[in-house]
Amino acid sequence: MPGAHDGHSHGLVDDSIKRSREGVRAVSYSLAVLGLATVLQAVVFALSHSIALLADLIHNGGDSLTAVPLGIAFLLRSERAERHAGLAVVAAIFVSAAVAATEAIERLVHPSTPTHLWALAGAGLIGFAGNRTAAQIRTGAGRRLHSAALIADGNHARVDAYVSLAVVASAAIVALGAPIGDPLIGLAITVVILRITWSSWLTVRAGAEHHEHHQ
Repeated sequence: MPGAHDGHSHGLVDDSIKRSREGVRAVSYSLAVLGLATVLQAVVFALSHSIALLADLIHNGGDSLTAVPLGIAFLLRSERAERHAGLAVVAAIFVSAAVAATEAIERLVHPSTPTHLWALAGAGLIGFAGNRTAAQIRTGAGRRLHSAALIADGNHARVDAYVSLAVVASAAIVALGAPIGDPLIGLAITVVILRITWSSWLTVRAGAEHHEHHQ
């Protein structure tokens, strides 16, 4: 039945193109959301000079950049490139953990008290909302497309949302007169990010093993 076979092949091509477009759309939307959040946070950082907010900006900037290899992988419609992008996402999460740890230790050694605390708390809420939205976009698309890389990236954005909430907590603690709580929260968040790093690595590895099993 050549006709049926041809029709089935044509369907596979259509599915591939549809998957590519939806993947690119997901990473583009999440990049736009995080980009806006990062710009708004940068404005507040210029006012407050908060080290906690600087760390959050680095997290969000790194999270935004993970959209680039993922977008390229979906454009190429290459599952191998997608798996490599997943590894890049895991590496980015690990780097963000290292940055959080470095900033927290720096604040313990050289304490600094941020200013414009209301604006600082607002910037933390902006980061939380941006990352939660990006996480929902990426995780939802990742589950629909069976993309371990997108799911891992969604997990990354979700944990970055809690990093942003830590900025709000830091503002509250500083307002109460205990600036030492700021770096301690930073260290606690580092532990959470490292756990997400491990979880995301397992997700990406399971996706690769699933692909090899079905080849």
